Amino acid sequence: MKKNSVKHYSPSPQPNPQAGDGVGGLPPERVRAAAAVADFEASAEEFDDAVGAPGAAADAAMTLSLEVDSASHGERLDKLLARHFSEFSRSRLQQWIESGAVRVDGQVRRPRDAVQMGNRIEVRPQAAPESSAFAPEDVPLDVVYEDDTLLVINKPAGLVVHPAAGNWSGTVLNGLLHRDPGAASLPRAGIVHRLDKETSGLMVVARTLTAQTDLVRQLQARTVKRTYIALVWGRTYDEGTIDAPIGRDPRERTRMAIVQTASGKPSRTHFRTLATVPLGRGFVSMVLCKLETGRTHQIRVHFESIGHPLVGDPVYFRATQRGQRPAIRVPLPVPYERQALHAYKLGLVHPVTGKHMSWTAQPPEDLQALIDALDFESAQADDEDEAWDEVWEGGEAHWEYAGDEDEDDDGDGDERDA
Repeated sequence: MKKNSVKHYSPSPQPNPQAGDGVGGLPPERVRAAAAVADFEASAEEFDDAVGAPGAAADAAMTLSLEVDSASHGERLDKLLARHFSEFSRSRLQQWIESGAVRVDGQVRRPRDAVQMGNRIEVRPQAAPESSAFAPEDVPLDVVYEDDTLLVINKPAGLVVHPAAGNWSGTVLNGLLHRDPGAASLPRAGIVHRLDKETSGLMVVARTLTAQTDLVRQLQARTVKRTYIALVWGRTYDEGTIDAPIGRDPRERTRMAIVQTASGKPSRTHFRTLATVPLGRGFVSMVLCKLETGRTHQIRVHFESIGHPLVGDPVYFRATQRGQRPAIRVPLPVPYERQALHAYKLGLVHPVTGKHMSWTAQPPEDLQALIDALDFESAQADDEDEAWDEVWEGGEAHWEYAGDEDEDDDGDGDERDA
């Protein structure tokens, strides 16, 4: 994708644009606004409800044995086991070999080691890691608000929301099941939307099936509103909209990317710049992001696509280094090792009372330390809009009742994943 050929960024009108200004190499005349379809999807991609293999617990109680015959002499250990024990996947068998659950004549061997005729192989099947994915665990949860219908938590960076490959335990879901056994009767223990592992901030969880259904419908109708604080590299426009479809990166399936084919899903992010400060030979900007759609990694992908990757992002920062844009090598004033992204504000209509409610949570210590070290407060532009100014209010996370009017009508972020 050539940077200058993509017209997916729309800056809001600037009062006095300076000649030569641009975003991510896109001059103002090359950017445009385009309508996007706000589309919430609780798809398999968003919620990979992994379940353990049938009989995994029972498998762990048995021992399988095999004696190598002449036809199998010299064969790789993992291939031999895959052929003889086809009820287990080859990757699962390789895991057992590497963990020492497979012994050849009483010795631990490597998957690629060749077996010899007469070797006796013993296999002690282990329960799949995902078999305990939905077990209650005492995972501490910072609950900001709770009633019989829903609860709002302030998720710390480093905590995974939902079990998945590599993180089958110690997740928000495990903590919810421990905190309330009744959550086991709800899909995903009541989880409605997710945050990335290293993204901190507010998320809502339903406590009843009716509430969960209602909140999902609110995501579709854009009455769940969320605002993120992000630090990005470079000098951004005062405000604007990034409108570009997101899908799986065809070259690297663990990442998302701007995908201009039918597989790309409409995605739209509105942002406003609070302040920009110099750092070395470059700049860092603090922006507030409002999501109109809720794609996986949406904020991270959108800002990387216009040449402003998030500070500390280990995935999409590497993408910038790989080719399209010059690498950013300016050291930060304090140690910081995650994407600088925080779900600062959450607003919704209560599923039972019908009242508008909202909560805020100030940035966690690591992000706040970076903000302070960069001295954004002295660079903050004057702004008469209280909805944006409130980012600088002190205090802990709190909730507020907004009365009969929707205090977020000016457009706080919709939907769910960043």
